[in-house]
Amino acid sequence: MKIAIGNDHPAVEMKQLLVAYLQEQGHDIVNVGTDTEDAVDYPVFAKKVANKVLSKEVDFGILICGTGIGISIAANKIKGIRCALCSEPFSAKLTKEHNDSNIIAIGTRAIGIGMAKAIVDAYMSAEFLGGQHKVRIDMITDLEE
Repeated sequence: MKIAIGNDHPAVEMKQLLVAYLQEQGHDIVNVGTDTEDAVDYPVFAKKVANKVLSKEVDFGILICGTGIGISIAANKIKGIRCALCSEPFSAKLTKEHNDSNIIAIGTRAIGIGMAKAIVDAYMSAEFLGGQHKVRIDMITDLEE
């Protein structure tokens, strides 16, 4: 899979560890930054990942900030993005199956790298179920208009 990943300054280390983990599995990673602990604004990186997802340059995106809250809110302001903040694998699996989310967000201050890996694995192993869930996604899309 091709995955875009972006983060703010508190999340540099977790991002680096996730990138290494995903590359070991053979995935192609598009890192949009940041790669330093200098203070940055997370909406910038939410937009960069969202643009990669919307252009279909990548299969999905991962966003990481301190809690995952702010960066997920920023991503969800972009038309066509369905970003879910996940703190455990069950939600990651269901957000793909039921919501066809195209970005997941993680909070580096809320969970450790082991849980982050489990979340990403659960998301990547799931598939959108369609059916009634497609009807609901269409309703969400209508809300964007």
